[in-house]
Amino acid sequence: MSKARAEAAAGAPGLLLKYLQEQNRPYSAQDVFGNLQKEHGLGKAAVVKALEQLAQQGKIKEKMYGKQKIYFADQNQFEMVSDADLHSLDAKIVALTAKVQSLQQSCRHMEAELKELTSALTTPEMQKEIQELKKECAGYLERLKNIKAATNHVTPEEKEQVYRERQKYCKEWRKRKRMATELSDAILEGYPKSKKQFFEEVGIETDEDYKVTLPDP
Repeated sequence: MSKARAEAAAGAPGLLLKYLQEQNRPYSAQDVFGNLQKEHGLGKAAVVKALEQLAQQGKIKEKMYGKQKIYFADQNQFEMVSDADLHSLDAKIVALTAKVQSLQQSCRHMEAELKELTSALTTPEMQKEIQELKKECAGYLERLKNIKAATNHVTPEEKEQVYRERQKYCKEWRKRKRMATELSDAILEGYPKSKKQFFEEVGIETDEDYKVTLPDP
């Protein structure tokens, strides 16, 4: 055992007695070891030995819960607490609990605000973004200027004429397709082969062969 560990083990009874009195709640040896070993460098064997020693000396109480020993401060050393004092302590607990909840809520708000600020653009990044947007806007303005200055604009009358012609040709397309379908169906009633074979022999090409769809009327 190192010198530091030996010194920690020698002072363990006093340290554990003070700890149990201050906390005034039951602990197992494992709980005490887990709570104090990092700060005070106590080994588990030293903790178990010190707790058993304190219990034998009557300085703390020891009880068995199943297969586990529980240690706690001797309650006789503490003054009796009146009902009024208990109510006062309960009120303080309620007030402190509300304060803790309020602080936790504030912390959540600040964390959200910090996250938002962290993800926001910095001033140099914003300045760069503004310059890029200005450059983009200037490009659009130039394009708009060129469009307005062009002399080959389509007049509303010309546009309407194109729409009318499109409607006319689509109507004729639909009509001829229906006639061709009716004619081929009539022939196929007495044709010994399949529709596909008939089209191949005659040399008929359909809209579907070229993935062409008839526009809506």
